[in-house]
Amino acid sequence: MKDRHFDALAARFANKIYGGAKGAIRLAVLQADLLEALPQRRLRVLDVGAGLGHMGSWLAAQGHDVTLAEPAAPMLEGARERFAEEGLEGTFIQASWQELSSLTRQPYDLVVCHAVLEWLADPAAIFPALEQWVAPGGWLSLAFYNRDALVYRNLLKGHFRKLRQDTLAGEKQSLTPQTPLDPRTLDAQLATRWRVESRSGVRVFYDYMPADFQAKASLEDLLGMELEYRRHPAFAGLGRYLHWICRPR
Repeated sequence: MKDRHFDALAARFANKIYGGAKGAIRLAVLQADLLEALPQRRLRVLDVGAGLGHMGSWLAAQGHDVTLAEPAAPMLEGARERFAEEGLEGTFIQASWQELSSLTRQPYDLVVCHAVLEWLADPAAIFPALEQWVAPGGWLSLAFYNRDALVYRNLLKGHFRKLRQDTLAGEKQSLTPQTPLDPRTLDAQLATRWRVESRSGVRVFYDYMPADFQAKASLEDLLGMELEYRRHPAFAGLGRYLHWICRPR
């Protein structure tokens, strides 16, 4: 299995991931967490697997110096266009994470690694690079596709054979990630090098709502409730994604 890039799926990715309430909730939770955690000063930021630049442009709008690294040319071009439309400055690098260390300055005050691990053939392989990129006293914003939520959703649908066979990974052309992460395994892998300072669930209830309930709810209410319950001890672990803000030990 190889790392997955999105050269041919940029438009589909934009519509599926950020085209509605799902994307709005995702961005709202990530942004709220970062606003709470980061200091009120200009930071040097590296966005690894920056995609179409949604988070990078928001960070640039907050006054940070943002470098966006993305291996898929169509995605990176979309990020350039987003920055241009919003009148923002950024540095753009077309590179996989394996190529990145030789192409960019180091280290950074904040490294953003959102929805990257689950597309890697070996997610743990990126950890030494993340350590290298984050400055002493810096921050790592890590958002990843939660295997627990995928298991729970399959339980609710009665897909018991799929669970017994452990066939949870997405198909080749699917936008379901190929390597959903077990948060306990990831926690153990990070423990010797990183201190996880905050943990939030992203979409802790929205993805489980019946479609007609989703359609009736206002976006304002959805965002408010997702933000309110993102760290609830009973619900946070059900987030479709989990967002951990980490500091080097």
